[in-house]
Amino acid sequence: MISPEENKAMLSFQRNEITEHFVYLNLSRREKKAHNKEVLKRISDDELRHYGIWKKFTGRDVKPDRFKVWWYSSITYIFGVTFAIKLMEAAEGRAQDAYCKMIGAIPEAQAIQAEEEGHEKELVAMIDEDRLKYIGSVVLGLNDALVELSGTMAGLTFALQNTRIVGMAGLITGIAASLSMAASEYLSTKSEAGGKNPLKASFYTGVAYVMAVAVLIVPYFVLHNYFLALLCALIGAVMLIFIFTFYFSVVREMPFRKRFLEMLSISLGVAALSFLIGLAVRYFLGIDI
Repeated sequence: MISPEENKAMLSFQRNEITEHFVYLNLSRREKKAHNKEVLKRISDDELRHYGIWKKFTGRDVKPDRFKVWWYSSITYIFGVTFAIKLMEAAEGRAQDAYCKMIGAIPEAQAIQAEEEGHEKELVAMIDEDRLKYIGSVVLGLNDALVELSGTMAGLTFALQNTRIVGMAGLITGIAASLSMAASEYLSTKSEAGGKNPLKASFYTGVAYVMAVAVLIVPYFVLHNYFLALLCALIGAVMLIFIFTFYFSVVREMPFRKRFLEMLSISLGVAALSFLIGLAVRYFLGIDI
């Protein structure tokens, strides 16, 4: 006899399965690689079949969560299919724990759980995205820009105390540094035997660096108060660190908190030290602009 609580849980599972069916179906329609498309379509069909199994016990039709279908399908445009799938599979992992509690009442739950665990392994094996292959280049560009330029902007802010001049100096420094980093990454990748394209590696490094530069210097061209401009620049840096660290932790299945705090403490630590250097330079050299 199925209790009301178990029936409620099964309806939740049923909705989750039909939602993921449509997510995987949408991803399969967008996928260009034939093998990836085939695997995504097969998993979509499995999710629909799981939905049918739960329906036999609940006796009800359940509509998918349209927001989740839209959300997971949409974020692939920005972060790629790997991120979307990993994020969804992490949520599905919590559902698998709930399946275990249902095995006593519904034997079919064990088969569904086994298939769900197999899905993630298939997905990891099938995915081949440039953004993952060159994620090391992105890390290099972002880390270097955030650590180096956040410190530079903090130091210049308190040495010059003029938002336009600081912004212009940061822009020139950032562009020069991004070109330098891209060139260094090109030469470094070309000397390695990792199978990566040196031009793509340098492109990812350069773009990541420029993105960080834009976040840090825009406040100086918008605001007139240099304290407020620095604060906004640092908030932007924190947000950029948060977004990228979250992305990296999801696709690499690594702890988020430790990596975020480590990168944050390094960037802000360098900025604080540069702030003190800027004050010292202004005081000892007597610069007044």
